[in-house]
Amino acid sequence: MRLRFLGTGTSAGIPVIACDCATCTSTDPRDTRTRCSATIEFTDDTGTERVILIDTSPDLRQQVLREGIPRIDAILFTHNHVDHTFGLDEVRRFNEVMRQSIPIYADEHTMNALGRVYQHIFSPHTNIQSSFIASLDPTIIFPYEPFTLFGLSITPITLMHGKLPILGYLFEHPDHPNLLPLAYCTDVSSIPDDSMPYLERANTLVLDALRYRPHNTHFTVEQAIDAAGQIRASRTYLIHMTHDLRHASTEKDLPDGITLAYDGLVLPETSF
Repeated sequence: MRLRFLGTGTSAGIPVIACDCATCTSTDPRDTRTRCSATIEFTDDTGTERVILIDTSPDLRQQVLREGIPRIDAILFTHNHVDHTFGLDEVRRFNEVMRQSIPIYADEHTMNALGRVYQHIFSPHTNIQSSFIASLDPTIIFPYEPFTLFGLSITPITLMHGKLPILGYLFEHPDHPNLLPLAYCTDVSSIPDDSMPYLERANTLVLDALRYRPHNTHFTVEQAIDAAGQIRASRTYLIHMTHDLRHASTEKDLPDGITLAYDGLVLPETSF
């Protein structure tokens, strides 16, 4: 059981276009951040390798080539924003390799948005001509109603992204008590009271921390640290960071148990 960070940057990515700041010109590879996506990778009870993708960032093709991802068995969406969905068309290659459709899971708002943007996928009968498109099996999910994928329990959790309610995910399996339970929470500006009991079950917490300066739709570093203190996971990894945060200098000022994630970081159970 492992978590792989495919991308840890905010919507502009890092380097930012036309920017020569210290982070964007850094030679530290941890300061290069593609848009946020991640995978949960494990072997199920049948001995089959499984990969569950969280969000389809615009950099998905680059990310899966970099990491050598051979399959996608399911996709979970946190919300409908461009930096979390505009790589969806890339998964058609996995359909071809695996010779099967890919189930996708999202709340109703996000699923409707995907249907509008990707009409050629969701309404192929409207296409003028046949073409190479993704094959997806959509399922609408609801907060606090858990479902199971390949033996892994997944609970969608409401988070607030400014005024927009979005989803975080809690992953649980009794055979993996170190990495799991794992809570993945990107694009957070506040956590509803109803969600806290679920997050407090987490051994591993992934949490939005945009920058030091306030933002109306994201946690600052300080707010993320405060939330991590309430949740009290064994380890917290910060994601969705702007070029305001250089990895090395930010990391040294974080409390024990909290660290910056970076593109390509893999969390196997042996790291705990």
